[in-house]
Amino acid sequence: MLALGAAGLAGTAAAGLAPARPAPAKPRSAPESPAGETPPGIAAAAPIAPGERQDRLARAQALMRDRGLGAMLVEAGSTLTYFTGVRWWRSERLTAAVIPADGPTLIVTPGFEEPSIREMLMVPAEVRVWQEHEDPFAVVAGWLKERGLAHRPVGLDETVRYFVVEGLKRTLPATDRASAKPVVDGCRMIKSAAELALLQRANDITQAAYRALDGRIEAGMTGADIFALMAAEMTRLGGERPSGGVQLDAGSALPHGSKAVLEVAEGSTILMDCGCGADGYRADISRTLVFGAPSPRQRTVWDQVRRGQDVVMDAAQPGRPAGAVDQAVRGFYERLGYGPGYALPGLSHRTGHGIGLDGHEPINLVQGETTPLAPGMCFSNEPGLYLPGAFGVRLEDCFHITAEGPRFFTTPPSSLDAPFG
Repeated sequence: MLALGAAGLAGTAAAGLAPARPAPAKPRSAPESPAGETPPGIAAAAPIAPGERQDRLARAQALMRDRGLGAMLVEAGSTLTYFTGVRWWRSERLTAAVIPADGPTLIVTPGFEEPSIREMLMVPAEVRVWQEHEDPFAVVAGWLKERGLAHRPVGLDETVRYFVVEGLKRTLPATDRASAKPVVDGCRMIKSAAELALLQRANDITQAAYRALDGRIEAGMTGADIFALMAAEMTRLGGERPSGGVQLDAGSALPHGSKAVLEVAEGSTILMDCGCGADGYRADISRTLVFGAPSPRQRTVWDQVRRGQDVVMDAAQPGRPAGAVDQAVRGFYERLGYGPGYALPGLSHRTGHGIGLDGHEPINLVQGETTPLAPGMCFSNEPGLYLPGAFGVRLEDCFHITAEGPRFFTTPPSSLDAPFG
């Protein structure tokens, strides 16, 4: 899940808002691997090659032509990385790509950032800069006019911010604007073999980090303490940008956590939601365990969620609408007495989300989503059950669609007695 709101930050060190308290005893350290070696079971994967990024641009241009777009503007962020290789953050200063329906791409960036942008750029592109006193949208408008594209609609990635829209309105008042979502999603939703390999690596690292925590959680620890151990393991194993959080007891009944800082005690429910990246591609895995002896109720709910994951995999067949997956697992839970619908106790959120360069990206496994499942699509499988005031259980593993059916990246645990597998 990995989308922590303000309430969810108390249980994690990821946001830096709830400092980890020292554990009452020094946790047992993970076994060391020989220097320079990746532990067994973690797949190797090469970074995305420049040629694949050029193929992506060609695909986007074909989709733009089909939709009558003259160009598409993409701000700094994951879609800019996807097409150009440039990894840049968003600020009040515009860095963006303008991708025409034909021909090479334009990169617009502040003048003092140009060397950094050129260093990362992995596709043929023209780079035009603007100085601090200049208008970056005048640069965009001038280039579109030079290319004879100012009279054709410009597509905007759905995450483009409002000040960018306003800047284009001001400098190109006669140019129509349209959504570029069908273009971006039409490229990013279907993962290539290279992307699947990177997703596999990120998932392997996260799963190995979970397993390295076996026996290291101790009474008195907070969620932040546990996450610190997990983040250190993901980093040790080669994961990029560890993220996530850990919720305890009643906090685990809130999908994104509580502001309350709780400590592990006998019988505590511990819900961990963690992930990391490989060349930018994200893993998102949740595990739920009990410290000490589980109660019959904890064991029953855990087993029901594990069966729910299997219902998801049975339903996630190529050609079926994505929303049918959510309907299948929600119907299963209702037959067990949960819900109905999103009502609690039960499953209060969608069954899964798309995943790739972003931890959450289109499409979702949610009621009403009619997009047919197709080979190369990747999703989380996380049909959690939440019992307000008591505890929640979420088991989350990501999977991808193949021509033969869905395939997990990781092996879900089979029993609460071995919650890390």
